[in-house]
Amino acid sequence: MKILVINSGSSSLKFKVYEMNDNSVICKGLVEQIGAPNSYAKLSAAGKDYERKGEIANHGKAIEIMNELFSESGTLGSFAELDGIGHRVVQGASDFKDSALIDDSVIAKIDELSALAPLHNPAHLSGIKSSIAAAPNVPNVAVFDTVFHQTMPEEAYMYALPLEFYEKYKIRRYGAHGTSHKYVSAKAAEFLGVELDKFDAITLHLGNGSSISAIKGGKCADTSMGLTPLEGPMMGTRCGAIDPAIVPFVMQNAGLSAAEVDAVMNKKSGLLAIAGSNDMREVESAMEKGDKNAILAFNMLTHHIVKYVGAYYAELGGAQALIFTAGIGENDAQLRAAVCARLACFGVKLDAEKNKVRSGEPRVVSTEDSLVKVLVVPTDEELAIAQDVVRVAGLK
Repeated sequence: MKILVINSGSSSLKFKVYEMNDNSVICKGLVEQIGAPNSYAKLSAAGKDYERKGEIANHGKAIEIMNELFSESGTLGSFAELDGIGHRVVQGASDFKDSALIDDSVIAKIDELSALAPLHNPAHLSGIKSSIAAAPNVPNVAVFDTVFHQTMPEEAYMYALPLEFYEKYKIRRYGAHGTSHKYVSAKAAEFLGVELDKFDAITLHLGNGSSISAIKGGKCADTSMGLTPLEGPMMGTRCGAIDPAIVPFVMQNAGLSAAEVDAVMNKKSGLLAIAGSNDMREVESAMEKGDKNAILAFNMLTHHIVKYVGAYYAELGGAQALIFTAGIGENDAQLRAAVCARLACFGVKLDAEKNKVRSGEPRVVSTEDSLVKVLVVPTDEELAIAQDVVRVAGLK
């Protein structure tokens, strides 16, 4: 049984094709810089890479390029050979309590919710529509980042705004990266030999987009992203949580429209704004050369992360584990060390040598006597999505 998983971002997408009989990866790839002149697509299969360079105008064209690479590599003759296609969708709000088999009503609802995830939902829709057009008879399933966070209590997801804003406009905390938080928390509990319904942890999904979640008994109790994926710690190009009065202040004093301020906060802030790059490798390279802005950006990010971890530790009444995942969380030993050093007051002790090890497997990087286990758990959102496609589409 072959399942294609498409994980679309605002200007990129990742994809994997799984053989679900053994959960093996038949091929995987990515398309980067969609909409830019220097677009790049790559598919890897059986030890070989197949590439395309040159402008890829939109996500629909990216799907077409994927199809070409499937054919060239011999992995698939066409999308019609697939048994199902899964799509990561960032925002499902409270309208979706589970993953959904995609039909016209689901597409319309995802479109309606685009205002809550303007960088992502429109991109997801483009990928969904192109996939359906490429293979109309193959079931497509939407797997929502927000579903895992539906277990938050009211005091965690409500904002202290007039109730009519919630009742009329659905303004509340929804969170994101739920598929990742669910996957790594379950994986960590299994790795530590703890029953999931008795597992309390803090999960740190740190990448170009970052979110932190408090896990109580294996379920989400709180999370850092809010109405949109803008809230939380500073990110690659997003400012994270700020004083909301900054928005009207900037509009009045810099002469920017609401849409322009929104674009600044989502696309021109974060690490990019402070350090000049949203790539942590470049930020840390600049730090080594004494770049003050790069050092400031690193320290700000560390500060933001520690604030959320400290708050969630108190909210949970303690935690058995601190779990790092995603691009930065899995690969940046320097940031993990900086964060854990500031959590020593909670009995967190990092093993410096274990922390340096690179691995694709879950691992403990804390010392034996650390009161809180520190783990690095590689996320596999795509496999989790593929498994949901099989379940929701009723495939056997």
